[in-house]
Amino acid sequence: MATLASGSAPVSTERAERKFFFIMACVMSALIIAGFSFNLAMGRSSFSLPWFYHFHAWVMLAWIGLYLAQNALIFRGNGALHRKLGWLSLPLIPLVAIMAILITRTSLQTTGGPFFFDQNQFLISNSAGLGVFLTLAIWAIVVRANTGWHRRLMFTGFAILLGPGLGRLLPMPLLMPYAWWIGSIVVPMLFPVMGMIADKRRYGTIHPAWFWGVGLVVGVQILSDLVAYSEWGLAFTRDFVAGTPGAERPMEAFLPPGFAM
Repeated sequence: MATLASGSAPVSTERAERKFFFIMACVMSALIIAGFSFNLAMGRSSFSLPWFYHFHAWVMLAWIGLYLAQNALIFRGNGALHRKLGWLSLPLIPLVAIMAILITRTSLQTTGGPFFFDQNQFLISNSAGLGVFLTLAIWAIVVRANTGWHRRLMFTGFAILLGPGLGRLLPMPLLMPYAWWIGSIVVPMLFPVMGMIADKRRYGTIHPAWFWGVGLVVGVQILSDLVAYSEWGLAFTRDFVAGTPGAERPMEAFLPPGFAM
């Protein structure tokens, strides 16, 4: 266990671990891109959206590209370039979170947010989840000298961002009233669980970073739900959308009239 937690491992197992993280980075990135591409192909989105949405998309693509590149570099053994390129994450990580929060505000106030989510949960839990992403990503950078912790914390932080892509692939209206938990927590956290299984098979034990990462995601989600469904959370959400088109829909998840899958 001490060897795994310290980040050192025999060459053969380290090579297998690098391969796992690179493959998972490719899979998660592909899911995000597939979700938005599917939405575009189905006519649920278009390139005619305001520039703000496009800037958000470019920021996300930049983060996906950086995460992929970093895993590819480690897989190929180019640690020097990996370390140099890693400094790009310092401005990019907060920019990802800021843009996501601004898009959440825009979505809620202009359209009421995704109809299959409760507005209060979408507003408060989404913001809290982005805080967890920031925490895990910054934590991963701080402990970057410890490879075992670094790559697992960054992996879990990246998995949090799967929600929007998965939400465009999963039948979200059929998952109400648990759509948020399933699409934003349960399914994304299956990827860190795969990492736990890979650790168990490879080392006979599970790295503690997985438990910290997944525990933080689930724990903050439970706390944010308690806030979102409190009297304060409901009132805050009502005030947040008051006077905007977003206030015209019910706060609870609902099926729009005439909706069909």
